[in-house]
Amino acid sequence: MSYGPNFANLFRRAADMVDKILRGTKPGDIPVEQPGKFELAINLETAKALGITVPVSLLATAVTVRSNGLGSQASE
Repeated sequence: MSYGPNFANLFRRAADMVDKILRGTKPGDIPVEQPGKFELAINLETAKALGITVPVSLLATAVTVRSNGLGSQASE
């Protein structure tokens, strides 16, 4: 199980910053940003191997649930 920033969103924000720099904004004038979107990923196969039962309520909040190496994306 992991909880962390959404990397696709981080790359999008980085591209926005590069665009601003290429349009003439000084890098020092661009504010530093914290990640704004986080996601929860759960690997059910590993949880089962460790003898951990994942509550259904936690599965409902996960963005990615992996079982037997296959991932499924939950809708946001």
